Amino acid sequence: MKQLRTPGGLLIAIAVSMVPLAVYGAQDAYGLWTEFGKPASMRDFYQWIKGSFVFMELATIAAAMLALWFYRFPFIVFIMAVALWFLSMDVVPWITGTDYGNWETSRRVSIWFGLGIVVAAVVVNLRQRSGDFAFWLYLFGVLTFWGGITASSNGTTLDKALYAALNVGFLFIGVALARRVFTVFGTIGLAIYLGDLAQKMFADSMLFPFALSLIGVGIIALGLVYHRRQRAIDGWIEARLPDSLRRLRTQQTVAA
Repeated sequence: MKQLRTPGGLLIAIAVSMVPLAVYGAQDAYGLWTEFGKPASMRDFYQWIKGSFVFMELATIAAAMLALWFYRFPFIVFIMAVALWFLSMDVVPWITGTDYGNWETSRRVSIWFGLGIVVAAVVVNLRQRSGDFAFWLYLFGVLTFWGGITASSNGTTLDKALYAALNVGFLFIGVALARRVFTVFGTIGLAIYLGDLAQKMFADSMLFPFALSLIGVGIIALGLVYHRRQRAIDGWIEARLPDSLRRLRTQQTVAA
């Protein structure tokens, strides 16, 4: 029976992923569309923000939680995380009362929604005993939160400095908790900040491409240094982390 665990879990995940189509069919058959109107077709579910999609996403999340209750297969969380990600966008029209919402509201909703998913991932991480059920929640939570922060435009110098500090914090969190998703987005964010800083410092200068190259080489060098000393760094962190954070790190290590 254990040999059938993976194919069985994948079949359940496929069944959960078909829930949006089932809900769409029911809404279409009985005309249960909201004031935001009927989408042109089911495939638009993956292309456009639409308030009418909210019920498909809520049903998918509920189906994923029900499936996980009876069959603990981590990949099912991926379907739920994607539905949560779409929900963070499609709920905006309900908040603004317009068909598509507006950019600033969408950005703020993404920040708080992503932060909520990250908190949920921490709770799941603390409660899981086997398998990494928190991975997909961390991934889409950080993606939603970091994306909302990064999408900010016309920020002041202080705002951009805080953005850089946030990404540096992501790097430390990624190393401390052994969660690469924080490290990846932290590195990308730091590269964006440094690239913007270099563009302002070397605007209309032939030194600009060299500055970008130096930033890239510096990031690669830091990555290589960490890779070579990862065991020593991990041991140093492990000895100094509080018990609560060590539990998060230990859970991830066991799950890996």
